[in-house]
Amino acid sequence: MDIATLIGLVFGLGVIGAAISFGGDIGLFFNVPGILIVLGGTIAATLIKFRLGDILSAFALAVRTAFQDKGSTPNKIYEQVLDMAAISRKTGPLALQEYKIENNLLRQGIRLIVDGYSLENTRHIIRQEAHQMMIRQERGETMFRGIGDSAPAFGMIGTLVGLVQMLAKLDDPASIGPSMAVALLTTFYGALIANLIAIPLADKLSEKTKNDVTINELIIESIILIHQKQGSQIVAEALGVFLPGGRPSEDAQPDDGGSEAAAQEA
Repeated sequence: MDIATLIGLVFGLGVIGAAISFGGDIGLFFNVPGILIVLGGTIAATLIKFRLGDILSAFALAVRTAFQDKGSTPNKIYEQVLDMAAISRKTGPLALQEYKIENNLLRQGIRLIVDGYSLENTRHIIRQEAHQMMIRQERGETMFRGIGDSAPAFGMIGTLVGLVQMLAKLDDPASIGPSMAVALLTTFYGALIANLIAIPLADKLSEKTKNDVTINELIIESIILIHQKQGSQIVAEALGVFLPGGRPSEDAQPDDGGSEAAAQEA
C-alpha cells in the first residue's frame, strides 16, 4: 500500500477539521444544500463527460494505483531479470515457469516465452499490453482532473444560488444566515474536493504513469533479451540504461559466461 497517499489525505482532513473545531462548532460547516450542489453537480458533470463504464473502471484503477504500491522498481526488476536470464540460458526457458514474479507485465512476458511464442509475437503482445495499461491509467488521471475542474465551478454556482436567495429575502433577516451559509460553504466544499483530493490524486497518477513507462520499457527489453537467451552480462549492459543511476559498474555486473561465449563465437 502507498502509505503516503493515505497519510496525506488523513493529515489534510485532520488539519482542516482541527482548525475548524478550534474556531467554533464544526457542525456549522456541514450544510446539506451546499453538499448537494457541489457533489451532485460534480457527479453529473463527470457522467456527462465520460461513459459510465469508463468512469467505473477508471475510478477503480485510479484508486488502486494511487493507494497501492506494487513494489515494482527498475532496480528490483533488473535484478530479477538478470537471475532469470542466467536460468534460461543454462537450463532453458521452461525452468522459468516456477519463478515467482510480482509484476504482471513481466509475468505475462515470461509465460509467453515458456509457452513457446515467437519473438515477434511476444514483442507485439507485450507492447500492446503495456500500451493499454498506460491508456487505462491516463483515463483515470483525466477523470480526476475533470473532477478537480468541476468541483470549484459548482462551488461557485452554489455561491451564486445562495446570494440570489439572500438578496431575494433581505426583508426577512432570519433567512439571510442560511442563504449566506450556502453561498460560502459551497465554495469551501468545491475547493476542498479539488485541491485536497482530485488534483493531488491526478498528479500522483501522472507521476506513477511516467514511472511505469520506464518500467514497461525495461520489461519489454528484458523479455526480448531472455527470449534471445542472451548472457547475463549482455543483459546487464542493455538494461543498465533504464536504472535511475545509469549502468552499474563493471564489477557489479554478473558473468554467467555469456560474454566469453560471445567472444568465442566472434
